[in-house]
Amino acid sequence: MSGPERLHVDDLLDDQDTGVVVCCGSGGVGKTTSAAALALRAAERGRQTVVLTIDPARRLAQALGLRELGNHPKRVRIAGWEPKGELWAMMLDMRRTFDDMVQAHAGPERAEQLLANPFYQTISTSFSGTQEYMAMEKLGQLVATGEWDLIIVDTPPSRSALDFLDAPQRLSAALDSRLLRMLSAPARASGRGIRKLVGTGFNLFAKAISTILGGQLLADASVFMQAFDSMFGGFRERATKTAELLRSPGTRFLVVASPEPDALREAGYFVDRLDGERMPLAGLVVNRTHPVLARKLTASRALAVAENIQNPQRDGDASVAGAVLRLHADRVEQSAREQRLLARFTRAHPVVAIAEVPALARDVHDLDGLREVGEHLCHP
Repeated sequence: MSGPERLHVDDLLDDQDTGVVVCCGSGGVGKTTSAAALALRAAERGRQTVVLTIDPARRLAQALGLRELGNHPKRVRIAGWEPKGELWAMMLDMRRTFDDMVQAHAGPERAEQLLANPFYQTISTSFSGTQEYMAMEKLGQLVATGEWDLIIVDTPPSRSALDFLDAPQRLSAALDSRLLRMLSAPARASGRGIRKLVGTGFNLFAKAISTILGGQLLADASVFMQAFDSMFGGFRERATKTAELLRSPGTRFLVVASPEPDALREAGYFVDRLDGERMPLAGLVVNRTHPVLARKLTASRALAVAENIQNPQRDGDASVAGAVLRLHADRVEQSAREQRLLARFTRAHPVVAIAEVPALARDVHDLDGLREVGEHLCHP
């Protein structure tokens, strides 16, 4: 049986028709490092690149050797580093992105009213789907500027990344829900009285909700929905455009995993979901693999030789050699386990191209480390 198709990452980065690369996967698999390494390599190969993270763990700045990142792209400038292109980086600030959207699409008076509304202040930071939708909003903004020809997106862990795909529909549906529309009825009544607008039934409903949530929260929600009504059409339109962008040929998804059962199970789930949603998948990146250098020396042979030279009468060099042989045997067995897991993944997803990145001897926290990851990604 032939192995999986090799993922040609340089071809992906050099393709001028590719404008967005979305990196997604479960937590702890090196996804943020992969996104930063891809962005660095693209910039060094001449692309005008910006990398956006919506991972709240704030690891991207560290991976790029920066102290911090903000809600607007910051150019990466390091003494002695002169790439052919440019590298910019940013980290999503959910609240600021929501505020910017309100200020851009509502009139000054209405924007001020919305930003001061307590219900808005709650929904803009804690409502389900808000973070993922704001990531979509920010991605749309970056594309609209035309300043970068490649945008690399580092998403939260896999299940949250699925929220990233669903966010426009979920948040639109939530804000257009019957409950919130009923909450906005008092404001839309414009002083005519709830009874005349919706009858006694709503009076009873409003009284019950007011008792549970508090009268002020109900009033804030009502005012918020009235002010938000004028923006709602544009809200949905932008969400639809960004969803179309994610399905376009200019966008490619990279699923990132490690050679562990749970991580590859998540990767398989995500590959299936992308296929079902008609999202363009570039391939799978498997980080922290353990390839064997001395392939002809089997684990059993290494252990046999180690046992043979393990003698208290021998000198220290023999003891060191025995320890090295045992380490080699462990590595061979670990590599074999990883290859079995990858073979199982390939049987389930035979058309998915794969790139492997071996485990490095040190943590990646600067450009040299990212460059090494990029080299392994593109030249195994």
